[in-house]
Amino acid sequence: MLSLAIVILAAGQGTRMKSRKQKILHEVGGRPMVAHVFEAAETLAYRPPVLVVGPGEDGVRALFGERATYVEQPQQLGTGHATLMARPLLQDSSGQVLVTYADMPLLRAETMRRLATAQGDSGAAVALLTAKGDPASSFGRIVRDEQGQVAEIVEVAAARRRPNAAELLAIDELNVGVYCFDGPWLWTYLDDLPLRQARSGQEYYLTDMVGLAVQQGRAVVAVSLTDPDERLGAGTRAELVAVEQAFRRRANARWLDAGVTLVDPATTFIDPSVLIGPDTVIWPATYLQGQTTIEADCVIGPNAIIRDAHIGRGSRVEQAVVEGRRLAPETTVPPFSHLTGADSPLQE
Repeated sequence: MLSLAIVILAAGQGTRMKSRKQKILHEVGGRPMVAHVFEAAETLAYRPPVLVVGPGEDGVRALFGERATYVEQPQQLGTGHATLMARPLLQDSSGQVLVTYADMPLLRAETMRRLATAQGDSGAAVALLTAKGDPASSFGRIVRDEQGQVAEIVEVAAARRRPNAAELLAIDELNVGVYCFDGPWLWTYLDDLPLRQARSGQEYYLTDMVGLAVQQGRAVVAVSLTDPDERLGAGTRAELVAVEQAFRRRANARWLDAGVTLVDPATTFIDPSVLIGPDTVIWPATYLQGQTTIEADCVIGPNAIIRDAHIGRGSRVEQAVVEGRRLAPETTVPPFSHLTGADSPLQE
């Protein structure tokens, strides 16, 4: 996968968020959604990930600076058109092209690697991520032929217009919207996408590349997610809540496995940049944020906020706020305290 390039579609405005801020800059786990996707991609791609942005979208550029390559999509003409914007940069250099969305912060680097490996090993024109879902899902359905091979992706709106709508909508294999393409094939045939009617006008759908590959007799392979949370994206405030909850479940499970006691994981909020030593006990309604380190054998909470602080081994912080401080080992912070970076006997 030395020639794997990754394109992140980041031009959507997210009007359903009803926010002045671009949706992918809304935070999950204390960081913008796009940052999680970008950093996962950064570990795999042979060159800086390509971010497809809209006109005047400076927030994403400010976030990553020279770590990324940027291309602009001047008009919102769909995912196929957005991917096409990256062709001048990649058509002569990439054996594989992985395309994903910027609002999927739970997508792991290992999953992207697995998808790229499946495409590379099979020589398929397209490898796509799929997940199991329910009939109420708005995700496109994966239609397979009699041999069990992927035949097409049918979007929900299109499925409802077909005579066998009930049968199509009952399919529980869903399209996640993440693809790995044979690079030369993608850039050769991307211009052949049909223009389709969408909610906001006419668009070119990247999903139609699957049907095009099938028509040409090229292989299409599906890779199933092992963690269904990875397919979650956030286009509305309600979806953002669901993504945040899933992110917290994942983070808390990691700390439980590492020997940290979380008395009530549902009310414990731990940013991904936080470090916690074993045999520390975290009580409910606790927030560990920013560049925080909690050494071993501490008791934190209930009702504690620790932000950008270092808590020494065996310390206790109950019903208190600690910000920008380094506490000595065996420190007990009095309840209802608010410690900042100012000098204090409690500071090491």
